[in-house]
Amino acid sequence: MPFDFYSWITLPLIIFFSRICDVSLGTIRHVFISKGFRKIVPVLGFFEVLIWIVVVAQVMKNLNNWACYLAWAGGFASGTYIGLQIEEKLALGLQVIRIITNQNCDDLLAALKKDNHGITVVEGQGGMGPVKMIFTIIKRKNVGAVVSIIQQYNPSAFFSIEDIRNANQGVFTENPRKGFSSIRKLFSTRKGK
Repeated sequence: MPFDFYSWITLPLIIFFSRICDVSLGTIRHVFISKGFRKIVPVLGFFEVLIWIVVVAQVMKNLNNWACYLAWAGGFASGTYIGLQIEEKLALGLQVIRIITNQNCDDLLAALKKDNHGITVVEGQGGMGPVKMIFTIIKRKNVGAVVSIIQQYNPSAFFSIEDIRNANQGVFTENPRKGFSSIRKLFSTRKGK
């Protein structure tokens, strides 16, 4: 009996790559839901489920083929990883950086203002004495630049970074790329209430 190349090689590869696509879409969809990007989520959900149902039908037709099971599981694991990598590259949304320092931070504040990052400074009392708390809300893609500024001008400062679902008003670094306005609208951050 000749080797069935389609059943044992081609079909599992189709299942594997299809699962990578649908799970990547699902991972990105979940991230977009958590960040409040409501316009794109239904589109991603449609294609995610469409791919999933086609692949499930193929697996159900080949229940005695263990290579399909391995392809299904491998595609799921790979799709999760790839979806997270894609989301990281997109770097959508806003984050707040809280900087707490007990040292002179005038140079740090000047550097943040020069880079057009909005800042709020609050006097506080820490465990070792008076501190300044600096808050800045930035686009996620700018986190690396702000962390570099902190490390350059006040390397011993404590800072924390957290996601923000939405914000109203504020000062943000401009995006030098002006094109793709319709795509940008799909990923726009919702205004706060």
